[in-house]
Amino acid sequence: MYLGPDDEKIFNGEEGEIREKMIKLLVNLGEIYGADKLIPIGSAQVSGISYKSIGDPGMEFLEDVADKGAKVRVLTYINPAGMDLENWRELGFSEDFAVHQMRIIDAFRRMGMVITATCTPYLSGNVPRFREHVAWAESSAISFINSVIGARTNREGGPSALAASIIGKTPNYGLHLEENRRAEVVVDVERELKESDWGALGYLVGKMVKNKIPYFRGIKNARVDELKALGAAMAASGAVALYHVEGITPEAHLQSIDGLERITVTDSDLEKAYETLNTGKEPDIVIFGCPHASIEEINTVAKAVEGKRLKKPLWICTSRAMKEVANRMGYTQTIEKAGGKIVADTCMVVSPIEELGFKTTAVNSGKAACYLPGFCKQNVVFKSVDELIGMVVE
Repeated sequence: MYLGPDDEKIFNGEEGEIREKMIKLLVNLGEIYGADKLIPIGSAQVSGISYKSIGDPGMEFLEDVADKGAKVRVLTYINPAGMDLENWRELGFSEDFAVHQMRIIDAFRRMGMVITATCTPYLSGNVPRFREHVAWAESSAISFINSVIGARTNREGGPSALAASIIGKTPNYGLHLEENRRAEVVVDVERELKESDWGALGYLVGKMVKNKIPYFRGIKNARVDELKALGAAMAASGAVALYHVEGITPEAHLQSIDGLERITVTDSDLEKAYETLNTGKEPDIVIFGCPHASIEEINTVAKAVEGKRLKKPLWICTSRAMKEVANRMGYTQTIEKAGGKIVADTCMVVSPIEELGFKTTAVNSGKAACYLPGFCKQNVVFKSVDELIGMVVE
């Protein structure tokens, strides 16, 4: 694996212990996957933020890195934390959890990372350009920028994304290479998709194709939020990091699909996906925003609850930036008047909601429906926004 003169200096320890460790991590990763060199990146996005996920060992590792003066070399955002960083007490998170979570956040801040704590950094200022190389670690964000924007990243782990942010480079392999971005299986969709259908389709296709690159046909139109939901669910149920949608995503027209394996998804297939994901009946709480809600999605919920009264808790998880916009637009006030809350910086998957007394969580997200049983010991109700709100209004 070729290293330029500047990289060799780092590798030989001439720029300090931490940068030496980080570049060696990247070099080892590159050698495993046959990379020929390190390539510059435009940005990074680091996972492993929630104290629930990384515990004391992860917290102490990050503090050690920060204590030794490590600084990021590119624009770097972080994934959702385990709680709302400002309103955690109001939402019922424990002080002990909050203290540990804030130590993690402080370590990232000292490294120079942008404390956005969101899984949709592309909605909050970190937007790669087409074909730009980046190193991102959140599975749904990886899928979105590879597929919808056409930037290039592999499925980074938290440590490799951290290393890339500090070095400003990543190994040149996998989805950074043109030849590895080609469609591998054609998915013919024989259903007009609505709202939560996008998550159900993603869950189903992810299970079938695993880590292959699907090429969708039959989808006539798709909003950004719908593509976000589709990719997130595929990344959760399988390991899909890139997909193409005929006539919609930017690299779809470059694909040759002759001779590829074909899958057909029908109404009955999607209904079976709904049956599989619905493991509960009566929700204790309704949570939207996995991946983090856009301002349009927040507006949709605000309209659905306007003038109504909720008999059970309702959260909309989003970034701090989107919450500020919602405040200005009056959406927050409408939702709070109905009894709901806009929750920033966290989501239902990485927060300890099971410790708050919830046993059945209702979602419209295929990703959340896939993860909640294992990560948070939750039964799941998986339906559309209107259906879920109808279940919890007085």
